[in-house]
Amino acid sequence: MQRIKKGDTVEIIAGKDLGLRGEVISLLKGRERVIVSGVNTMKRHEKARQRGNQQIPAQIVEFDAPIHWSNVMPVCSSCDKPVRVGFALAEGGKQRVCRRCGATLD
Repeated sequence: MQRIKKGDTVEIIAGKDLGLRGEVISLLKGRERVIVSGVNTMKRHEKARQRGNQQIPAQIVEFDAPIHWSNVMPVCSSCDKPVRVGFALAEGGKQRVCRRCGATLD
C-alpha cells in the first residue's frame, strides 16, 4: 500500500516551493516522483509547427514538473497539518491513518 495516492492533498517539505500545498495529479512509481498541481511549475519554449492544415504558433508552455516523493507529506483532513502515514488493519483491510490524530486518510 502506498503512503501517497492520486488525489491526496500534500505539502512540500523541501525545495524551492517549501510550504506550498496542492493536490497530487499523478504518480510516477518507477521514478519515485509525484506531480502536484501548482507546484514546481516550469516553462518550455515550443517552436512553430504545422499539423495537417493547421499552423500552431510558437509559444511558451507552463507545466507542473515532477517532484521526488520524499519532498512531500500528506495533509490530514482532520488536523490540517502535514503528517506521517501509518497503517492499521480494519474490517475492509489495511488503511492509511494519521500518526498525529489517528484519523483515517482514505
